[in-house]
Amino acid sequence: MIKWLLTIFLSLAVLAAATPWLQRLGIGRLPGDLRFSVRGRAYYIPLASTVLFCLVAWVIGRLL
Repeated sequence: MIKWLLTIFLSLAVLAAATPWLQRLGIGRLPGDLRFSVRGRAYYIPLASTVLFCLVAWVIGRLL
């Protein structure tokens, strides 16, 4: 359970850092990706993108 939580947390951190680059590819605008602003500062929580990337990583891991 701890491994999955750590994996999801690290995926969220990587996706949040790579958001500007990934938005050019269309990722980050999936249903389930939360974007909101508080006091003029924008916050982004890529939940759906994280699930998508975890599934892709899982499939790649199973194939290897």
